[in-house]
Amino acid sequence: MQNQNWRHLNRVIVVATVTLLVVSFSTFTVAQKLPGSGQAAAAAAPAGPHNWVTPASSVERASDAGVRAHTNWAFGSANGQVTEAGVQGVGPNAVVTHYETPASMGCVYAIPGHTGSCVPNINSAGGPQKGGWGAIAIVDAYDNPYAAAELAFFDTHFGLPAANFVKVYANGNGSCTTPPFDAGWGLEESLDIEWAHVMAPKATIILVEACSNSYTDLLYAEYVAGGQVASYGGGDVTNSWSSGEFAGETADDLYFGYYYSANTVYFASAGDSGCGAGYPSSSPWLVSAGGTTVYRSPALGFKSEGCWAGSGGGTSTQETYVTAFTGGNTGPWADYQYPIFGQAARATPDMSFNADPNSGVVVYDCAYASGTCYYWEVGGTSVSSPALAGIVNNAANKLGTGHINGTTGTGYYTAEEDNLLYSQLGGKAAYAKNFYDVKTGSNGCTVGAQWDYCTGVGSPRALLGK
Repeated sequence: MQNQNWRHLNRVIVVATVTLLVVSFSTFTVAQKLPGSGQAAAAAAPAGPHNWVTPASSVERASDAGVRAHTNWAFGSANGQVTEAGVQGVGPNAVVTHYETPASMGCVYAIPGHTGSCVPNINSAGGPQKGGWGAIAIVDAYDNPYAAAELAFFDTHFGLPAANFVKVYANGNGSCTTPPFDAGWGLEESLDIEWAHVMAPKATIILVEACSNSYTDLLYAEYVAGGQVASYGGGDVTNSWSSGEFAGETADDLYFGYYYSANTVYFASAGDSGCGAGYPSSSPWLVSAGGTTVYRSPALGFKSEGCWAGSGGGTSTQETYVTAFTGGNTGPWADYQYPIFGQAARATPDMSFNADPNSGVVVYDCAYASGTCYYWEVGGTSVSSPALAGIVNNAANKLGTGHINGTTGTGYYTAEEDNLLYSQLGGKAAYAKNFYDVKTGSNGCTVGAQWDYCTGVGSPRALLGK
């Protein structure tokens, strides 16, 4: 059942042409911006189900599959607070305190060394203070010129360790010199760098900006990101973008761990369109990140997590089971789901994190309102991917997609992080300690005990088994 496909690992190292950007910054003033009002909301798409607002960059179009990608974030409802009784208001903007913060999320997910209150309060400092190694690369499209300053302000406000931050233009393919600005992707980048850093404060944060959201440019940026992380000895690469699946996608799987396989784990958002698989989340080489809702009491005490209605998850139509090694697909080299499905197509997601915009995390961003800086309440599986990458990085197991024998120098491709996650489903005590088993809610797919099509093996608790 667990046969591995042994083969030589050809480690192709090619120097990619990139532009390293050194950014100077000044102190920004900040306001708390309510989604659904003002200039920024006018640029957003109409409110979606469950009272969240989807920006133009996150709109999914069937015609874009395999051509260009969209982001996976949305604004939470104005003054919305998810409780077991439903959505309720918590007062005017000036006293909004319910956005999930580094401290409250560090508490829910039991990150060692977290400080501050377990009750979310945007005006209260705290969050994870230690852990992290190597680098976490964030692959996004277009340029956010405010990124370095935003991250520095965010860290200062919440009393987090200052980030070691690097920004890279993935322009070596000749598509641009400097990626153009895009407001929606700009906020995506703010979200990604801030929440990867929250969960792994000591890891170097590398923002890799593609020239556009075309698959050609994003996959090139993916290749650049892998090389950047390898130069730090390994770490993680996170992708909060996606599209629908498409014929021929298995040929692109090699970008997600095949070139730079040692000590590097890749992540991708499962999508925000409910039941159904998307790409690159369905690649067998990476960790697919699903979404939960964090439920709190009227006094904002943590109660439970449930499946977020918008979370992607489903069975791939393209990544099917084959027995001859292809560089993609499921097969003996990627059989971590065999105990659940047997010889079957890839199913997503693998693990989950808070993604409901109405239990959204705080993001400090200056891009979406064209240079005016606000705190935003943001959700979507765009939160899940960088946050989970940070947690896995903090765990420091230094896994990858290639196992190399130190004596012979040969080995095989295998998704080591997924192998670890799924191996715990059979260990009742370890599983209950290391994961929160989400059994409630629905995204249109089946949700229940242990693995399901919304939250995967569940949401993490502490660092063991990650």
